[in-house]
Amino acid sequence: MSTDIVIVGAAETDEIGRLPDRSVFELHLEGACNALADAGLTKDDVDGVATVGTPGPVQVAHALGITPAWLDGTSVGGTSFLFHVRHALAAIRAGLCHTVLITHGESGRSRVGAPPRAFGRDSLPGQFELPYGTMGPATTFTVTALRYMKETGLTHEQLASVAVAQRRWSSRNPRAAMRDLVTVEDVLASRLVAYPFHLLECCLVTDGGGALVVTSRERAEALGTRKPPVYVLGSGESAESPIISQMEDFTTSRSFRLSSQAAFADAKITHADVDHLMIYDAFAHVPIYGLEDMGFVGRGEAGAFIEEGHTSPGGRLPMNTNGGGLSYTHTGMYGMFAMQESIRQLRGEAAAQVPDVEVGVVLGNGGMFMSAATLVLGNRRS
Repeated sequence: MSTDIVIVGAAETDEIGRLPDRSVFELHLEGACNALADAGLTKDDVDGVATVGTPGPVQVAHALGITPAWLDGTSVGGTSFLFHVRHALAAIRAGLCHTVLITHGESGRSRVGAPPRAFGRDSLPGQFELPYGTMGPATTFTVTALRYMKETGLTHEQLASVAVAQRRWSSRNPRAAMRDLVTVEDVLASRLVAYPFHLLECCLVTDGGGALVVTSRERAEALGTRKPPVYVLGSGESAESPIISQMEDFTTSRSFRLSSQAAFADAKITHADVDHLMIYDAFAHVPIYGLEDMGFVGRGEAGAFIEEGHTSPGGRLPMNTNGGGLSYTHTGMYGMFAMQESIRQLRGEAAAQVPDVEVGVVLGNGGMFMSAATLVLGNRRS
């Protein structure tokens, strides 16, 4: 039987939102220290480090005083941290390391110590998309959203319902950036950013970070970690195209489909087993794609499913219960925060706790449907 892999530490930075007094590096280290404290471990218990961007895993390890036997700097957008969990799982099972610290820190709003944002003219987006007026998420994601709306009949009201549903959850979360309840009318009355996206259908821009501690169940028991472990029951990863214009089909994500199929097969679960769902919501249409591509609903049905309240509090598929990237926080790479909320729900620690959560699924998006990873997490062994 394969070694059980568990998450024993999970924590965010003390604050999220607008943090002009903290650099990117400080956010990494603060999240790391909080996660180690959450696990009841020290840096001496860690021999693997993973992170993305600048600073990378070498700098993070050095600053914390860790001498790593294993490093991972996989950088595939905001879902990179889900990839890191999957890679850590494989490394621990292979005996390459024993305990992995995965960190995230990003000054998305204040830009303190953040690298410059730029696409050179020799880059793929610079050559093949920028000349046509698309650059960055707000204008690039519109390409997929508009095609999806045309082919499936998704209405503006249904698209706005995603933001409404997220706000129903964030209104219950004291840490959320946006907590006031909104209506479909409020969303459609907010400033138009790039058609069809209104301001409230676009992700937040914030500062913050977090970290995870991943190890084997046997090592967690030997070290005497503080909290009940969260089991990594299944995982999958995939990638499609570095630029949105080269997607196979603008109305579905191949990476979403393949990574989720792999994760569900790995965990040996069905959709009926899922108690809680986190889908990376950089823009309002991404959870719609996720619900359909993962197989929770049929083609063209996700908009109505959300509009009818099935993902909202009291619904049969609680989704993005922290408020998501639309209302909780979005530093630029949101995958870490999606995992944190899934872990909180499985531990019974969430601000808007869903009753009887035993199995949670996290779907991460990287870039503009560039890459995806899916994790199946549980609070007991499969």
